[in-house]
Amino acid sequence: MKSKNNPARLRREQSFLGIHFDFHAGDDCKQIGKSVTPAMVKRIIEQVRPDYIQCDCKGHTGFSSYPTKVGNRAPGFVKDQLRIWRNVTAKYGVALYVHYSGVFDSQALKHHPSWARIDEKGKRDKDITSVFGPYVDRLLIPQLKELCDDYGVDGVWIDGDSRCTRLDYSPTVLKAFRKETGIEYVPRKPEDPYYSEFAEFCREGFRRYLDRYVVALHGHNPDFQICSNWAFSARMPEPVSVDVDFLSGDTAMANSINAERFEARCLVHQGKPWDLMPWSFVFRWESKDPSTKSIPQMLQEAAIVLSLGGGFQAYFQQKRDGSIREWQMKLMAETAKFCRKRQKFCHRAKPVPQIALLHLGKAYYRENTRLFDALDGNLSSLIPIQGILQNLLDSQNVVDVLMEHHLSEQISDYSLVVIPEGNYLGKDVKKELLEYVKSGGKLLVVGPGAAAMFKRELGVRFVGKAQEKDNWLLHSGWMCSLKTVSQKVALKDDVQQFGKLYLENDVVGPSSPAASIAKYGKGRIAGIYVNLGERYCHAATSTSCKFLKDIVRKLFPRPIVEVAGSQYVDVTANRIDNKLMINLINTAGPHADENVYVFDDIPPVGPLIVKIHTGKKPEKVTLQPANVALDYKYSNGEVRLTLSRLEIHDIIVVG
Repeated sequence: MKSKNNPARLRREQSFLGIHFDFHAGDDCKQIGKSVTPAMVKRIIEQVRPDYIQCDCKGHTGFSSYPTKVGNRAPGFVKDQLRIWRNVTAKYGVALYVHYSGVFDSQALKHHPSWARIDEKGKRDKDITSVFGPYVDRLLIPQLKELCDDYGVDGVWIDGDSRCTRLDYSPTVLKAFRKETGIEYVPRKPEDPYYSEFAEFCREGFRRYLDRYVVALHGHNPDFQICSNWAFSARMPEPVSVDVDFLSGDTAMANSINAERFEARCLVHQGKPWDLMPWSFVFRWESKDPSTKSIPQMLQEAAIVLSLGGGFQAYFQQKRDGSIREWQMKLMAETAKFCRKRQKFCHRAKPVPQIALLHLGKAYYRENTRLFDALDGNLSSLIPIQGILQNLLDSQNVVDVLMEHHLSEQISDYSLVVIPEGNYLGKDVKKELLEYVKSGGKLLVVGPGAAAMFKRELGVRFVGKAQEKDNWLLHSGWMCSLKTVSQKVALKDDVQQFGKLYLENDVVGPSSPAASIAKYGKGRIAGIYVNLGERYCHAATSTSCKFLKDIVRKLFPRPIVEVAGSQYVDVTANRIDNKLMINLINTAGPHADENVYVFDDIPPVGPLIVKIHTGKKPEKVTLQPANVALDYKYSNGEVRLTLSRLEIHDIIVVG
């Protein structure tokens, strides 16, 4: 569907490929537009052929990089760089979105200090605005209307926003909190009474703030498309309650593969068009030493996003005058070619339900001290679920991430549900999970905290208290260290033990069950009594990977696809037009090594032995995008084939 006002340009729900530029203009920007030319923008479009471009208009400093009439202009302009971006993109039928910083706005607070949020010590913030205050009505909405009306931009990608929203101790906020909740005491620290209630009140303030500007802008121009960076994502794991037009987020510079594996799966089921935006460069914040990623590196990152059905864009920095480093466009051009070849086999594909990893949103909110932003403490409260996901993917399982609100409609579609380590589960969610198991489902709970919520159903008795200590896991004749929290348990007679935990690196002395499997109704429930996810994120071992793989196979012995031959392969199973799409992504290489900024050697893997449970003999099996017919054997409802070599990303199309 094209935009009604701009029939030559795709709307975001139909878009697949984009490129993002920003530069967060500061007081050093005194010649904005000097080197920005129509020819520069034209060359980008000719090389990359994007569906849309996003360029800067206002960053975290609060300085606008175009000559705004309603906001705070950067110090100096030679040309109106935004007008040039708009004129050229319009001419060539490319949608234009702007990068706009919300909530984080230093200049707004310099001129209007009363718009700031107030911290727990009673101090006004110099950078973060209050989502309860007039900022949204006095600056954000008027400026977005200006961009819509005067520049005709197609939409806005709002940076900051949920990620930057913090607890707000402004007098008006405290008064409203007391009135709405009846709670007089105001908590200042996470351990204080009513801290969770106050945090949730502040989260609701952000939701209302977001809804306020979305409703205002859609009322002003229904064709204006809005995204709030990371809204309704892994960091805001809840139903989409505001009518944003699309979901998006910019993933971490380093270790992007593991970030994208998780973040993409959290967006898939939210019911909105979505994309992810990896950065095209890597640096350490303290040293500011950016290096541009290699082509193989970007292709590998793109493959993760494509394999899950999402759109793809990449972030490149503009120079301080708004121009770009044109030599970098060869990176985006090659990435675009790679993506376009796979578009019809990937974009908007629907996942085939296999294993559901549950993102416990209520527990996440209780544990997270920064409302929606999980970046404190190296992803802090998201570490366990990321570790379990990485572990499952490293043994070639097909995994979706479901949020709690997805359960009612989708849980019965999955053969196995996995709960990562955590300490809180709503009664309604627990009831739903147990009904699922009673009806024949399989449930795996990981970690002492999660297992404690299912002690009776697991058929175990906890011996003593869970504590952090040196553990050694014995599985399949090999041992590995799991220095983390574990729980000693005693099993009932009809409960099956799986694996052992020892107190030293030898098969001597006492041991306790590492895991157990019990029958429950028509299904089965299993527990793992050590924090496996946290350890896999920080200290992965092949033994812990095989341990999780084998207990998963006990519970779910016949997945739709099985791949053997390398642990460095991610597998997703999707459908497009009733055809089964098996995505294989090569995840080899040092992408998780923080001391490796850029690498250009991703060793191919293979041969890979692939078994696909189709139920009937397919008309054909092809390897895409090469469009090569694959030789295969079929028997007992199963296709078997060998893929001799996987470079970065191939799709096996069945049917």
